[in-house]
Amino acid sequence: MNQQVAVDLVRQALLAAMWISLPMLCVLFVIGVVVSLVQTLTSIQDPSFGTVPRLGALLLTILFALPWMLGRLVTYTENLVQSLSRYAN
Repeated sequence: MNQQVAVDLVRQALLAAMWISLPMLCVLFVIGVVVSLVQTLTSIQDPSFGTVPRLGALLLTILFALPWMLGRLVTYTENLVQSLSRYAN
């Protein structure tokens, strides 16, 4: 395996990880901003007030995005296994 193949392999892995985590990160960012805004406006500083909505949003996002995330992961794995001969050199 030469250096370019190794770089390409790592790049594909990082891109797959980015795409798989993107829905969760976006939802958590939006929920975090909304919860922080509500906490600021209402002067509620209870830690559970911020944690519970974020965890709920994360679980719902995983529930709804899991088929898509698994599809992306399966596609990445299939491409990786199909190109194993390229990495064996």
